[in-house]
Amino acid sequence: MSIQRVLLAGLIASLVLGMLEMLYGAIAGVGFWSPVVFIAATILRGLQSVGTPVEFQPIPVLLGLMGHMMNSVILAFVFSWLIAPRLRGLTALAVGGMVYGLLVFVVMWFGVVPLVDPIMLKLNAVVFAISHLMWGATIGLVLGWRPTAALTPQAAA
Repeated sequence: MSIQRVLLAGLIASLVLGMLEMLYGAIAGVGFWSPVVFIAATILRGLQSVGTPVEFQPIPVLLGLMGHMMNSVILAFVFSWLIAPRLRGLTALAVGGMVYGLLVFVVMWFGVVPLVDPIMLKLNAVVFAISHLMWGATIGLVLGWRPTAALTPQAAA
């Protein structure tokens, strides 16, 4: 599996998870920017007490997006090295990715977040879990996707 494919999978999956969380935050009244600002609170500790709804703040939003996407890419590489080689077919990769996503959710929500970034616990746990399922499925689907003959440059000629 190419480095570019894994990098792309991690980035696309981060967008899927991020947009689900951000849209839910906007609808639920926590604030569209709350997930990325909460991520930035890992480093900018003063944000641990930020009120909701969270408003746009350029530096925390940028820092949160960077942290979110970086972690997604790192975890996509872990999946591609440890799990993906044992799975055959697109469906198996998608389901395996969902299980992996759920595992990442459990470790983060119950282990890492309470210790490192407790403000994240203001997010809805069910939506956070669903977002991680979608994140994992996206990683599996991108890693397993194969272009069809109609999409190859030779077919266009």
